[in-house]
Parts: sequence; C-alpha cells; structure tokens
Amino acid sequence: MDRSAEFRKWKAQCLSKADLSRKGSVDEDVVELVQFLNTRDQFFTTSSCAGRILLLDGGINGFEVQKQNCGWLLVTHKPCEKDDVIVALKKANGDATLKFEPFILHVQCQQLQDAQILHSVAIDSGFRNSGITVGKRGKIMLAVRSTHGLEVPLSHKGKLMVTEEYIDFLLNVANQKMEENKKRIERFYNCLHHALERETMTNLHPKIKEKNNSSYTHKKQRNPEKAHAQCITKENDKELENDDDDLGINITIFPEGY
Repeated sequence: MDRSAEFRKWKAQCLSKADLSRKGSVDEDVVELVQFLNTRDQFFTTSSCAGRILLLDGGINGFEVQKQNCGWLLVTHKPCEKDDVIVALKKANGDATLKFEPFILHVQCQQLQDAQILHSVAIDSGFRNSGITVGKRGKIMLAVRSTHGLEVPLSHKGKLMVTEEYIDFLLNVANQKMEENKKRIERFYNCLHHALERETMTNLHPKIKEKNNSSYTHKKQRNPEKAHAQCITKENDKELENDDDDLGINITIFPEGY
C-alpha cells in the first residue's frame, strides 16, 4: 500500500471512531477549525481541546496534577465565576487545584511539508510550544500547543488554604488567559486559511513556488521582526512579543524516509 492510500485509510478509521472524550464532542470554539482541517485531503485531527478552567480534587505529584486519579469538581470552557468555584470547593476532600489549560490540537499530516505549514502557522499565531513528530510507521503528527497555562493549589486535605479574595484574583488571571487563548485560536484559523490559499496558488503556478520557496530550517532562523505571517496585525504581533510565557519550541523531525 502506498503512503497516500495508507494515510487515507488512517484518516477514515480515525474519523469513523466515536468521540471518547469526557464531553463526547468537539468544543464549540474549535468546531469550525476542526471541520476545516478534516475536509482537507492532507490533514485529519486526532484530538482537540479549546481550552478550559478546571477545579480538580486529588493528590499532587510535585507540580503535576494526575487527572486520572482526581475528582473533577468543576470544568468550563467559558470564563468562570468565583461563586461557582466556592461552591465546588465545598465538595473537595483532598488537595483541590485550580487549573487553566490552553488550546491543544493534534493533527496527523500526509507529508512532512504539510506539517511544516501548520507548524509555521501555529508559531506565528502564538502557539510557540508546538511541535512535529514522526513515528516509526511514518505517521506525521503536528501538536499545536502553548505554555500560558495556570495551576494553583487551593486546599489541602479538604481545608481551604487561601482567601476568597485570592480565588477572585486567580479567576481574573484565568479568565484573561481564556480570552487570550480564544484570540489565538481565531488568529490560527485565519492564518491557516491564508497559508493554505498561498500553498494552493504556488502549486498552480510553479514559477511562483520556485521564487518564494525556502527550506523549513531557514524559516526557523529568520529575523524575529519578520517571523509573523502577514495575516497578523501589528497589534497582535506586539502582544506575542510581550508574551514571556511562550518561549519554547519543541520540534522532533526525522528524515522523510524514516
């Protein structure tokens, strides 16, 4: 079986499976993005989360909350109110932790160059911890992610360790992160449209492709002042430059014949 046929088989199998997430469906804020990617021949999504605020009750291993061993006291994909957290905290018996988890998306790509396009768009949209991995069977996976999360313990053995005023402060921070997260998703979606339109045009006009084509390694070393796609406004560009949280880029790329 050739690679394109194998990719189509993987895509059909993945998209025909039931959604096994806790919610059982794609989050509202990323439905359009997920549908758009899945209609493209060279992509399909394997998992996604639009971003959420959680209150978990369970043990803490270092700074990592082990969610599989925790009770989910509260989860929302929208801005959260203090009263909702206070009510949920009354149900806590262990160590309750408030978390904000930003948008994450996993996309399997047909070719490495397809993943590179998505990766470039993700980085330019503010998801600077995004990365590409290639498995032993040749599966090329692009993970869109960032590091602007939040994780703060609120109680220990069922006893509240912070004031309500501090909880209110934390929720303001979490809600601001949620709002910024939503902007980045919209930016990613818009930039993705532009990038794929450009790719289609260059494929239709080989001379343009030859003139504008540059290696992926060269893209990574470009001048930071020119690092953002044209679809990003100067205002958004400034926001990304001031975001000290998203500095890491995690990329693992093996040779195409691996």
